[in-house]
Parts: sequence; structure tokens; C-alpha cells
Amino acid sequence: MARTNDIILRTTTTLIAFILFGFSIYLFLAGHNAPGGGFIGGLMTSAAIVLMYMAYGFQSMQKVLPVNYRYLIPVGLLIALTTGIGSFVFGQPFLSHTFAYFHLPVLGRTELATALMFDLGVYITVIGVTMTIILSIANDRD
Repeated sequence: MARTNDIILRTTTTLIAFILFGFSIYLFLAGHNAPGGGFIGGLMTSAAIVLMYMAYGFQSMQKVLPVNYRYLIPVGLLIALTTGIGSFVFGQPFLSHTFAYFHLPVLGRTELATALMFDLGVYITVIGVTMTIILSIANDRD
């Protein structure tokens, strides 16, 4: 079996994946007050992970990132559902949004919103679903 010299692919993939991960986190954090959020952030993270799988191969990535993406789906759904049901505790309708301000030592005055927790659930679910579908298609092809 012939081996290719894929050092350029791996080097650029590492740089591009780092940029995609960073932009994904930005979209995730900006999403509850601006366009973006858990869905598009999850898609960006999945794109970075798929890029890493393509450059480094399935076995190498499984050693570095030993995640069963099928388990992320119910975890993300549980987080999103718990956030929505949490409104009932305070006598509010399902998925009511609330926020509070906290003082953090390095960051100063910081807002924490329930929409961020909901977005986290969506983010995790989207990564789980996307990666499960893509890896299932890749395994069927082999």
C-alpha cells in the first residue's frame, strides 16, 4: 500500500481546526444575545472534528478523542430539557429566559443567562448527531 506525504494537510488542518474551534466558541457564547448559538456553534465544532478525522485518520483520532458521540445526544437533550423545565420551578412558562449578574475575579461583572444553558444542550446535541451521522456514513463506506 502506497503512503502519501500528508504533512502539509496535517499542518494546515491543525491550524484551520484551531480557528474553527475558536470561532465555534465565539458563536456559542454570543448566540443567546446575537445571531449564532448552540446550533451553529455545534456545526462549526463538528466541521473541525471531521476535518481532523480526515487528516489524521479514524484510529489516530479515536486515540486522541475517545468519545462515543451517540452518548452526547441524550446528554445534550437532557441539559436543554432541564433548562426548559427549570422555569416551572419559578412559576414561569416552559423555556422562559432569565439572567443574573455575577462578579468574577478576573472578568469582573458577568452575565449568566439560562439561554446559555439551553444553548449548551443544543451545542452538545448537534455535535453528537452530526458526528454520529458522519461517522456512520464513513463506516458504511469501508
